[in-house]
Amino acid sequence: MYLGLDLGTSGVKAMLIDGDQKIVGSANGALDVSRPHSGWSEQEPAHWVRATEEAVAGLKAKHPKELAAVKGIGLSGQMHGATLIDATDKVLRPCILWNDTRSHVEAAALDADPRFRALTGNIVFPGFTAPKLAWVEKHEPDVFARIAKVLLPKDYLRLWLTGEYISEMSDSAGTSWLDTGKRAWSSELLAATNLSKEQMPALVEGTEQAGKLRAELATQWGISGDAVVAGGAGDNAASACGMGTVSDGAAFVSLGTSGVLFAANGSYLPKPESAVHAFCHALPNTWHQMGVILSATDALNWHSGVTGKSAADLTGELGETLKAPTGVSFLPYLSGERTPHNDAVIRGAFIGLEHESSRVVLTQAVLEGVAFAIRDNLEALRSAGIGISRVTAIGGGSRSRYWLASIATALGVPVDLPADGDFGAAFGAARLGLIAATGADPIAVCTPPVTSGTIEPVSALSGTYEDAYKRYRALYPAIKSLAH
Repeated sequence: MYLGLDLGTSGVKAMLIDGDQKIVGSANGALDVSRPHSGWSEQEPAHWVRATEEAVAGLKAKHPKELAAVKGIGLSGQMHGATLIDATDKVLRPCILWNDTRSHVEAAALDADPRFRALTGNIVFPGFTAPKLAWVEKHEPDVFARIAKVLLPKDYLRLWLTGEYISEMSDSAGTSWLDTGKRAWSSELLAATNLSKEQMPALVEGTEQAGKLRAELATQWGISGDAVVAGGAGDNAASACGMGTVSDGAAFVSLGTSGVLFAANGSYLPKPESAVHAFCHALPNTWHQMGVILSATDALNWHSGVTGKSAADLTGELGETLKAPTGVSFLPYLSGERTPHNDAVIRGAFIGLEHESSRVVLTQAVLEGVAFAIRDNLEALRSAGIGISRVTAIGGGSRSRYWLASIATALGVPVDLPADGDFGAAFGAARLGLIAATGADPIAVCTPPVTSGTIEPVSALSGTYEDAYKRYRALYPAIKSLAH
């Protein structure tokens, strides 16, 4: 058996698979986000441990014999988080998360140093790890002086699981300290933020062994024998392993808390000025590019909170048939935006409201706004030389057929639906655990799921969708001066 642990923003998911990659069971532990100030987003690392223990306990309650047979564990996690620990492994402050934008001034300063784009292949985004450390040095110098190690969220879990300070390429590529082409820490970039390689974890590939489960935890969980822990992956690369998006040109769209348009690459193809991320993949000698929007299902969940209706009820009110855009536009910039704007201070908006703008109209606008933001990502990827002819949909938002029809029509490409099953980050992490434990061929393991159906673009609405997208594109420059 093989265990995948996915540390997300809203919870930890634990998934068991067998040697044939059949899912045996899964369980979850819940997490909350603290937002003490505007633009801040934090979590206590101790809560990750608690949520992981809850998730594994849920598996143990239902599948004790299967859990006992675990030989490999894979880790997936939310990227970019700055987890700061001292020489005794004590956490120095709450982790600053991926969607925290407080360090936009520091990010701009680092991005102005041409070495960062040249070596990392990416803009220094406020959500990345390096500018967060520059912010801590400036605003919390006592904390900065005591930092012994900087760990990404899943790698803090690894420290708890194994006692080892280890990370891997796909997650580390989102720090602004990795030489992405060479797949190694850059002493030059670390020095630019007054840090050193000694404060970084060791690096392995996501498919390699990266520690063994501590005997104390193995006993607690009822695991007999050694269980190796794989390098693992950042959440999007792990999802790509779960979806089999590992070969050149394969692509998926993820509708989770954030939205991602992800394409695998057989070579390193950076174009930082497009605000497209160029990262290492979890498999050796493989890279990927992705556009990221900060609020996908987060936008619908915000709308749900305001209206008092569940997200499922809201999308249900739209029915099954895609409607033409109404003239009401929604900008999903609730916590700023990454691709293509790299703007931490822009905020969301409804435009074009009138007396007749019902709740259903606003829901439709929210779904279209996210679809058009993903279209922005497609255009950015195309500008970086990536051709996408179809995508596979994953994430919680992909349960809405209406939303997928809107995305297919906005992008102008078919959207494939995987057959019933969970092929997300926890499954990808479990696959990496299997590879690390058995030495299996990564390409042979990371195969795509069977497609259960395809949602084609609604050609009758392509013209009105294109007009609505042009209106959407015009809104960002129109409101930018109000936010800055």
